[in-house]
Amino acid sequence: MTAQTQYETAVARYFEAWNATDAEARAKAVAAAWSEDGSYTDPLAAVSGHDQLAAVIAGAQEQFPGFVFQHTGTVDGHHDTARFTWGLVSTADGSAPVAGFDVITLAEDGRIRSVLGFLDRIPAAPTA
Repeated sequence: MTAQTQYETAVARYFEAWNATDAEARAKAVAAAWSEDGSYTDPLAAVSGHDQLAAVIAGAQEQFPGFVFQHTGTVDGHHDTARFTWGLVSTADGSAPVAGFDVITLAEDGRIRSVLGFLDRIPAAPTA
């Protein structure tokens, strides 16, 4: 497997985990995507381990029902690190109120060891 294929496979598994809505399917997808000690850090969360990762994903799904995470652009990587962009897209109207990019580091087995997430676009807070 080429390095590029390894990055693309890891990113595909990542989105499978973020879009798994059933708790059991989510747990399996998280285990397939992340190493046991895998971590996820963005401006809103800093977690590690499969249980905490699954909980963060479930929380995002609860906050944005009817939305799916979609990979946008291409995966760019070198050594054991890759980056990619994404959007949180409404299944109803295609709007994407949240978008960002993530940087992943892969473990020896090709699963994700760490994610550093950056939010490029977030919904404005309602004004009182």
